[in-house]
Amino acid sequence: MSGIVGQNTLDNSGLIKSPAGGGAWNFISKQTASASANISFTSGIDSTYKEYVFTFVNIHPSAESSFTVNFRDGGSAYDATKTTTFFHPYHDEGDVETYLEYATSSDLAQGTGAQRLFQGPMDHDNDSCVSGTLHLFSPSSTVFVKHFMATTQGVLEVGGDNPYSRCGFMAGYCNVTAAIDGVQFAMESGNIDAGDICLYGISS
Repeated sequence: MSGIVGQNTLDNSGLIKSPAGGGAWNFISKQTASASANISFTSGIDSTYKEYVFTFVNIHPSAESSFTVNFRDGGSAYDATKTTTFFHPYHDEGDVETYLEYATSSDLAQGTGAQRLFQGPMDHDNDSCVSGTLHLFSPSSTVFVKHFMATTQGVLEVGGDNPYSRCGFMAGYCNVTAAIDGVQFAMESGNIDAGDICLYGISS
C-alpha cells in the first residue's frame, strides 16, 4: 500500500509506508505529556537513520506561552549552539486580520537557549493546542553541523475572544560537530499539560 497509513496501523506495526521514492517511517518511541515540565528523548537518536522526525499532536500548555525545542550534544545540558530562521502567517477567527512576517524575536544567532517551534502566546483554553513536525538530519555525524526544520500549527491568543490560527516555519542548524544525542521539548513558561510526541527514524 502506498501513502501514509492510519495511526492505528502505525501504533500496531511501528511502520508507515511512504510515497514512491521515499523511505519508510520507523516508529521508535512515544511520550505523552501530563503536566510535564518537559519531554526529553535521550535514546533512539543515533546512527541508525540519517533522518529523524518528531511529531507532536495536540500539545496543550498550562498557560499562555511558546512551545520550544533544544538539543543535547554529548553533555548533560540541552544547550547546543544553534543558528536559526523563523517566519509565520496568521489569520483570526473574526476574519479581520491576516499577517505574514519574519519573526526576529524567534530566531537565534549562535544561541544556546531553547528554540521556539511555535511563537506564542499559545491559547490555553481547554480546546486549544498546537501540532506539527520537527525533522533532524544526521544527528550522529561528527563531521557536519546538524540541520533541522519544523512546521507547526496552533491557536494564538492575542487577547479578548478572537483567537488566531498561526502557522510557524522554523529551520536552522546545531553548529557543532559533536553528535546530537538528546532532544527536549518544553514551554517557555509553565508545563505541557497534555499531548503526544512521537519519534520516527526514516529509512534511506
